[in-house]
Amino acid sequence: MVGTENLKRIIDQICRDKGIDRTLLIDAIEEAVRSAVRKKYGTRREIEVQFNDELGEVEVFQYRTVVDEVFDEETEISLEEARRLDPEVELDDDLGEKMDTIADLGRIAAQSAKQVIIHRMRDAERDVIYEMFRDREGSIVNGIVQRFERGDMIINLGRTDALLPRDGQIPKRSYKQGDRIRAYLLEVRRDARDGRFRDSQLILSRTCNEFLEKLFEMEVPEIAEGIVKILGVSREPGFRAKIAVSSIESDVDPVGACVGLKGSRVQNVVQELQGERIDIVPWSPDPAKYVCNALAPAEASMVIVDDDRKTLQVIVPDDQLSLAIGRQGQNVRLASRLLGWKIDVKSEQRYSNLETAGYSSLIAIDGVDEGLADRLFAAGITSPSVLAAMDVDEIVLHVRIDQEKAEKLRQKAGLIEAPGVVQDDTSAEDSLLDEKGESPDLDGRQYGEDPAASTGEAEQGVEGERE
Repeated sequence: MVGTENLKRIIDQICRDKGIDRTLLIDAIEEAVRSAVRKKYGTRREIEVQFNDELGEVEVFQYRTVVDEVFDEETEISLEEARRLDPEVELDDDLGEKMDTIADLGRIAAQSAKQVIIHRMRDAERDVIYEMFRDREGSIVNGIVQRFERGDMIINLGRTDALLPRDGQIPKRSYKQGDRIRAYLLEVRRDARDGRFRDSQLILSRTCNEFLEKLFEMEVPEIAEGIVKILGVSREPGFRAKIAVSSIESDVDPVGACVGLKGSRVQNVVQELQGERIDIVPWSPDPAKYVCNALAPAEASMVIVDDDRKTLQVIVPDDQLSLAIGRQGQNVRLASRLLGWKIDVKSEQRYSNLETAGYSSLIAIDGVDEGLADRLFAAGITSPSVLAAMDVDEIVLHVRIDQEKAEKLRQKAGLIEAPGVVQDDTSAEDSLLDEKGESPDLDGRQYGEDPAASTGEAEQGVEGERE
């Protein structure tokens, strides 16, 4: 076979460079040649292919049955011709004959052999990569930015490439080709053809919570030794993160261990995350104390815990409300994720208002949230009856809403009070106004569920405060 004198050297080099088992590569070559021969000579011939390690070439043998009279030259050979090859052969023996040349297999057969070898080598290389990295899944790896593909990064890890998808990249940082990068090895797949990311066995991430945990484990010896434990992480990658820590030894301060001397340890993590602000909070089994720690630097006046619903209502001083909520609700949102509880933050003034029946009845009006109820209450509108009796222009002046909304609000306020005055079969609309066109005074009456008794999600509390 043409070129077989170098075949042994090529096999050795490929196995050394790719880390592929030599036996697997030889099997792939034998299968490829077998496929090429059948393409050339048909599938009815009994073919055996072997790699001769001493000669460094692939040998192909054709086996035919020895008969007196040949009817099928592809599977039979005459006794006379067979004895020229082997004088001791007998009838009905299977005689193997080495094919002198297989170099001229034809273009189609040669292409088929090439495809078989490539396919088998890729499978073998995937197995090698899987075995090499499967024990490193869940650890941090170092690589070099190789190229970009539709926003995804291809990272060279030395022996192979890994994929850092767009959603796994920190949005504030841009890398260029050749930059060194660290990332968390999120997934190692045996078959790269399955799943969301095609042709990628190794999937990386820099936005997952585990990446932050591993960075602290690398920087803080107490975490690596198991003295300090990370019991919770919540992140908004590139902007802010919260990490809850606890110590199994009373004389070790978990927060101080993570911060380090003059903040050296946490600063190393912050630099790796391109300036992401990190709040390190002490963990507590008591959810009330835990949420106070998580919302720091804001101070809580009172915490109401609902274990059944996994909700926390946190009351803070009026001047601490914006600090507790954070920019665009970020602080309370991260705290909620950290605890796994729903958190509703309210100011002391709003909580005091919720304790009054008049304020609660205002919230019972369809379309009135806590922010609007605050403005109504501050304007001296203490019940739906008062609101229903007001002129539309007065509502616009005091509450700062447009006339159309003010009119709808006044009508809905009248509907809230209507059930208390309707005694006959007249419609609710007819009973809204008395003879003077004014709504009856039913101040203090409340209908429906008391909104003050329920707690909402952290985001709902944030939205209400913005109003």
